[in-house]
Amino acid sequence: MALEGKIAVVSGAAMGIGKAVVEILLQNGAKVVVLDINETAGQSLLEALNKKHGAGKTLFMKCNVESEEQLKAAFQKTVKTFGGVDIVCNNAGILNEEEYEKTISVNLTSIIRASYVALEHMNKLSGGRGGVIINTASMAGLGPIVCCPAYTAAKFGVVGFTRALAAASESLGYGIRINAVCPSFVQTDMKDRTPNLLGRFSVMIEALNEMCDKMGVLTTSDVAEGFMDLLKDETKNGQALLVMPKERRCVTFPSLQSLE
Repeated sequence: MALEGKIAVVSGAAMGIGKAVVEILLQNGAKVVVLDINETAGQSLLEALNKKHGAGKTLFMKCNVESEEQLKAAFQKTVKTFGGVDIVCNNAGILNEEEYEKTISVNLTSIIRASYVALEHMNKLSGGRGGVIINTASMAGLGPIVCCPAYTAAKFGVVGFTRALAAASESLGYGIRINAVCPSFVQTDMKDRTPNLLGRFSVMIEALNEMCDKMGVLTTSDVAEGFMDLLKDETKNGQALLVMPKERRCVTFPSLQSLE
C-alpha cells in the first residue's frame, strides 16, 4: 500500500508506540487521526505535529476505546473531515495484573470493538475503500510471560482475533488486510512502571528484568517500522509480526489440518 493521501486512525496515539506510528505515517504522506484518552498529551502532540508537518494533516480526538459510542463518533468525524478511512492502528493498551478485567477490556475487547466499527466504514461490500487494520499485540501473545497472565491472555486473544478476522475478510471479500504486530520489550512509560503493575506477581520482577536484559529493548520507532512492513506489503494478511531488537519476522502457526 502506498501511503500518500491515505487516511489513518491510530488509538493510544498520544505517547509511546502510538506516537511513533503517527509520526511515521505522516512522514510517508498519510493524514492521521490521533485517538487517546489523555487529552492533555493529545493536544500537546497535535500542536507539535502541526508545527512539524503543517496544519490540516492531523486531527486529535479524546476517545475512550472502551466506549462504542465514542469510537463510532471518532470514525464518523474522521470520515466527515477527511472523506474516508484507509488504515486503522488499534494500539491502545495497558498493563495491570491487579485489575485484570480492565486489562482484558482495554487490550482485547476494545480491539474487537474498534475493528468492527472500522469495518462499517472500510468494508468494500458496504461502500468502503478497503484498507488495512493493524492490531498491537505483543510477544506475550505468542508465548506466555509468567508474571503477566492477564496481559498474556489478552495479547493471545488479539493474535487469534486478528488471524480469524483476516481470514474472514479474505473469504468474504471485504478488501481489508488485518495483521498484528508483536513487539518484545519496548522503552515506554508503561515499561518504566511495570514493577508497580504486576500485582500479586510483583515478586517475579527480577526474573522479568533478567529476561529484558537478555533480549534487549526496542525503541518505539523500531515498532513503528514493523507497522510499516505490515502496511506496505500487500501479501501480508493474518500475520503476526514478531519485532525484536535484532530481527523482524512473521510467525508460522500450525494449520487446523496439521492438528487433526
